[in-house]
Amino acid sequence: MILVMLGTQNNSFKRLLKELDKLKENKVIREKIIVQAGYTKYKSDNLEIFDFIDKDTLDKYQSKADLIITHGGVGSIVSSIIKDKKVIAVPRLKEHNEHVNNHQLDIVESFSNNEYIIGIKDVKELEEAYKKVKDFKPKKYTPNNSKIIKIVEDFIEMC
Repeated sequence: MILVMLGTQNNSFKRLLKELDKLKENKVIREKIIVQAGYTKYKSDNLEIFDFIDKDTLDKYQSKADLIITHGGVGSIVSSIIKDKKVIAVPRLKEHNEHVNNHQLDIVESFSNNEYIIGIKDVKELEEAYKKVKDFKPKKYTPNNSKIIKIVEDFIEMC
């Protein structure tokens, strides 16, 4: 099963769903695709689309998924890679009115360069990324909480 997470941004990300729909229609992708679409309104006979999925159900879908395809949001990426999931991330782009700027390009590039995910810059690269994901071995992600712990410890000592 493939889980697609578009987050809760109030901007549409139809480009990604159209590309997934095409890949499913052309039988490039044969697995079931479940979509957490947020504010993206899209109809498809090939994708099982939910506007919003409650946290517990989304967590179950993430745990069960063989692959997660997501927008370039840090929360969606990190919550997937800490579950040791293979992730393809596609940034929302300002020029398509999907976000206020292109910061998701940097986020996706950073996680991709560190070999946690397969990051692509445009939905047109999705088919190639999907074909690569079978052999992709993501690097184990371990959150670095040491900085926040140090800040909290310093604050406690001052009190």
